[in-house]
Amino acid sequence: MRAFFPKDGITVEDPVTGSLNASLAAWLLRTGRAVAPYVASQGTALGRAGRVHVSRDAGGAIWVAGGTVTCVSGQVEL
Repeated sequence: MRAFFPKDGITVEDPVTGSLNASLAAWLLRTGRAVAPYVASQGTALGRAGRVHVSRDAGGAIWVAGGTVTCVSGQVEL
């Protein structure tokens, strides 16, 4: 699973993309190509050992989890 986006005029890769893994998980689980829970490895070729943990609850909802690194934080003033 790979996602690309523009940054400073060039295209860069998001090393671990939880939202795309959630979409892929829905398809993998629905078609029987995977069974939850499972762990997807991502970002290794970029030197990042990303791990995405995919599970499904009793109601059928898909949950994607993993470690994070805060790159930007802030507040919105109303």
